Amino acid sequence: MNKFDPISRRRFLLGGGAALGGLILPGCGKTPLPATYGSLLRMGDNLTYLAHRTLLPGQSLVREYSHKDISSFPAIGAVTPHEPGKRGYSAPYRELQQGGFADWRLAVEGVVDRPGLYSLADLKRFPSRTQITRHTCEEGWTAIAEWTGVPLSRVLLAAGMHRSAVCVCFYTYDSKVVHSLDMLDALHPQTLLAYGMNGRDLMIRHGAPLRLRVENQIGYKSRKYLQRIVVKDVFDDGGKNGVAAMGWAWYTGI
Repeated sequence: MNKFDPISRRRFLLGGGAALGGLILPGCGKTPLPATYGSLLRMGDNLTYLAHRTLLPGQSLVREYSHKDISSFPAIGAVTPHEPGKRGYSAPYRELQQGGFADWRLAVEGVVDRPGLYSLADLKRFPSRTQITRHTCEEGWTAIAEWTGVPLSRVLLAAGMHRSAVCVCFYTYDSKVVHSLDMLDALHPQTLLAYGMNGRDLMIRHGAPLRLRVENQIGYKSRKYLQRIVVKDVFDDGGKNGVAAMGWAWYTGI
């Protein structure tokens, strides 16, 4: 976790960008920034984040498509957490997969009144949302698919998320990398905990049994193989296990 200081929109627009790294932008809820780790590229990422949050509508919807627009959806570079010896292998995930995910549970923890474990059946009892959206991959390709799931906001509200919440961290079976979202994107109506794709349950290569869909950011923010969600009242970009420390952008808004 890293500390941050407040900055006003006016101060930023008049030259406060030089102080990038560890900031909150008042007026957009609590919108934090990851540490720059001394990197000019990270400072550029933070500038993009501040510009988006300052100048663009906070929760505008991304374009949704029709069924005729659905395209082949590759799983380029996909890990196989159920296959021993392969990249991303997880023994606990393999055990769950062999049991048809009957014993899989999503943990929701942190600054919530009702932390708990949710089965797929539990999540499917929430009102669902289906959306046909474009996935833009950091590797240069795009594809359109239909996603069905429960809006993340519904699960956070059911868990009794505190008003002090600043960000939501996501932990997966296939990687130790920690991803996080600010509350504006976590509560975005199109941010889903998706359990279905193109009218069927998720396949393993697409993140079964549950993946995150963050439709207004680049594809790698839509994490597969979800295991645990932690709501925090201090900003956490994952530190040494976060994407910013590994040379990737923390915020990838499109």
